[in-house]
Amino acid sequence: MKRPLTRGALWTGCIVALVAGVTIGAATPPKVQFTDTRLKNGLRVLISEDHTAPVFSIGIVYNVGSRNERKGRTGFAHLFEHMMFKGSQNVGSGEHFTLVYNNGGDMNGGTSQDSTMYYEMMPANQLDLALFLEADRMRALDINKANLDNQIGTVSEERKQGVDNQPYGRTRELVPELAYTNFAYKHSVIGSLDDLRAATVDDVAAFFRTYYAPNNAALAIVGDVRTADCLAKVRQYFESIPQQAPPPEVDMTEPAQTAEKRQTIDDPLAKLTRLDVVYHIPQGLTADSDALSMLGSVLSSGRSSRFYDNIVRLKQLSQSVSAYAGQNRGPSLFRVGGTVMPGKSVADLEKAIYEEIEKVKGGPIEAWEIEKTRNAALRGFVGTMTSSLSRAISLSQYAVFYNDPGLINTRYQRLSSITAADVQRVAKQYLTPENRTVVITNPKPPAPTNPTAEQKGGR
Repeated sequence: MKRPLTRGALWTGCIVALVAGVTIGAATPPKVQFTDTRLKNGLRVLISEDHTAPVFSIGIVYNVGSRNERKGRTGFAHLFEHMMFKGSQNVGSGEHFTLVYNNGGDMNGGTSQDSTMYYEMMPANQLDLALFLEADRMRALDINKANLDNQIGTVSEERKQGVDNQPYGRTRELVPELAYTNFAYKHSVIGSLDDLRAATVDDVAAFFRTYYAPNNAALAIVGDVRTADCLAKVRQYFESIPQQAPPPEVDMTEPAQTAEKRQTIDDPLAKLTRLDVVYHIPQGLTADSDALSMLGSVLSSGRSSRFYDNIVRLKQLSQSVSAYAGQNRGPSLFRVGGTVMPGKSVADLEKAIYEEIEKVKGGPIEAWEIEKTRNAALRGFVGTMTSSLSRAISLSQYAVFYNDPGLINTRYQRLSSITAADVQRVAKQYLTPENRTVVITNPKPPAPTNPTAEQKGGR
């Protein structure tokens, strides 16, 4: 499955606009009106009317991601992203796609460390169909050996295409493996094929019963619907699905790192040396996480950023250097990365990155840098809120992650109080040598080959 962007982009000055269902005034972030209902079986239902166009979006988020897996049973959350399209009690294998597409809709799903999400976007007259499809697979997914083997094969091909045969594919898995101690965020979302191949139908069925229950999900519907009628339909299709015992809590405790971790690997698919530096930071939606997000923008957002101006433009050490704060529900990582320009050294790139970080710590941070970040954040936030799908996903994610879908209306306000001093404080606190993990990926030289007789000049 493709991975749609499910988290709103970081949140610009005075914008005057009107999006149906979203009111935006000068220098005022959007407000999304919605209802919040809990069904008898625990399913949380969020409905937001928007009659701009005769369409609606459904976003359903299950409170299960790779962080819920245990050693020896990795990859289950991602496997279920695929299994949920292989048929249910009243829907044949692949029919979910056919029914949605043939009725003018679009759909997909995605898995992360923290959740699994599915969505449909459909014409307003297809609400019953969309609700029926989601309810039928929540109630009675068709779990059998043929479907399991088929989807393990699909995941195997996805891994080959997206990880094993991609430049820096191993790097993307190694960085969290090296940085984290706790298994919850240490292993990759796609997981181990050996673990999946060892799984039985009973293993998979137990995982489904535990996590794909109405009381472990939030359903958001945004678009051309009438709230009362829509809620009545949701009750019709979903309320008879039995709830399950709450899943076990996930221990996400991460011990403090006290010394730098460093590893160098070879990558036969890479053409340039790559540098990745990560620092441990708190979970998303905290005051420090917000300040760290602003720090990432100051360092690397746009051509006026510090990394671009000094490392890319002046020193020409890299074509681009990124910096951003992860937003996990648990301990996160502040990530810095870039590839080394031909003829330049990775040591010089690493040194230049640390020099810019130290400049931020020592100050000053100019007022225009903070204002630029706020402006870009609000512009991105407003852009996201113009989409009914983005609103549906945001509402359901905030409900599952933080038990507060109203964050969709207050998230931006948190930025207005962040100061240059806050940015400097978190840089000093978290971006320290003992708190960082460094991975250097070198292109692997081609293996020497024996020249043929003709290459040697022979006949």
